[in-house]
Amino acid sequence: MERGGRRVSRGMLPLLALHAFNEYYRLPWKPPVTAALLATNTLIYIRPAILDSLLPPIDQVWFNPHLILKHRDLKRLFLSAFYHVGESHLVYNMMSLLWKGIQLETSMGSTEFASMVVALVGMSQGITLLLAKSLLLIFDYDRPYYFESAVGFSGVLFAMKVILNSHSENYTNVYGFIVPARYAAWAELILIQMFVPGVSFLGHLGGILAGILYLKLKTGYSGSNPLTMFIRGVTGALRWPSRFVRYLFRRQRISGRGTVGRTHTRGTLPSTWRCQACTFDNSGWLNMCEMCGTNRSGNELPSDSGVISLEELRRRRVERFG
Repeated sequence: MERGGRRVSRGMLPLLALHAFNEYYRLPWKPPVTAALLATNTLIYIRPAILDSLLPPIDQVWFNPHLILKHRDLKRLFLSAFYHVGESHLVYNMMSLLWKGIQLETSMGSTEFASMVVALVGMSQGITLLLAKSLLLIFDYDRPYYFESAVGFSGVLFAMKVILNSHSENYTNVYGFIVPARYAAWAELILIQMFVPGVSFLGHLGGILAGILYLKLKTGYSGSNPLTMFIRGVTGALRWPSRFVRYLFRRQRISGRGTVGRTHTRGTLPSTWRCQACTFDNSGWLNMCEMCGTNRSGNELPSDSGVISLEELRRRRVERFG
C-alpha cells in the first residue's frame, strides 16, 4: 500500500506482461484466479476507454480512515486495494502477486484461493482502519495515520506472505538479510519502512495481522468455509449454461447408427435393440440389423451354424454401405 503521490509512467508494463506470460507458459496448470487478479489490477491502472466511465477516479477511492468513518464510504474501504499510484508500484505488487498467487492457488485450489483473497481484502483493510482509529482514540495520535491516504494491493500481499510461510522451516533472503521464512513478512515490514519512502506502515501491518488472523480462524474452525461454498456455488451456476449446451449437442446416435460394442446402460433408450451378432444398437423401428442384416426376432441368424464368420460380416457391411 502506498501513500498518495503523482503517477509517473516508466514503461514497465510490457516487462510485467512478458514476465507473467513466461511464468504461465511453463506451468502445466494455469491458475485462473491469480491471472484474473493480475488483469483486474492492471486494467484498473490502465483505465481503457471502455472502462474509464465505469471506474471511479483514484481521488474517490483513496484509503483514508477519516473519510471512510466520517462518510461511511465502503467504496474507499474495498476498492482502494486495487488501485496503484504508478507503474513501479503496480509492477512490484503484481510481480509479488504472481509468485505468491501461483504457489497458493496451486496448493489450495482456485475456489479456496478466491475465498481467501476476498477474506484477506476485507480483513486487511478493516484491521488497518481499526489501527488508525485506535491510535487516535488511545494515544491521540492522528497524524500521519488517521488522515493519510493510501492505495495498493500490498496489504493483501503481506497477508499472503504470512500464510505462505506459516509452516516453513527454511530461511529466506529479504533485501540481503537472511531470516527465517516464517518471519519474512515482519522483516520486510521494517526494512521497507526504513528504506522505501512513501509507504503505508499501517497498511502493511494490517496485512500481516490479517494473515495471522486468517490462519487462526482457519485452524480453529473445522467446518466448511461459507465463503468457499458461496464462491463454488456461484462458479457452478456460471458454468451451468455451458454444461447444458454440451449436454444438448453431445453426440448421441439413436436412429439406426448406435454405438458398437458397448454394454446396455441406463442411458440407452428403450426404443433400441442390440444385435447379438455384431453388437450394433439399432433403432426400435427396424426389424433387421442395419450393420449386418441379422433378423431382430430372437436375433436368429440365417446361416445353418447360427454364427456369422468375419468374412461374411465384412461382405454384408460392404454390400450395405457400399
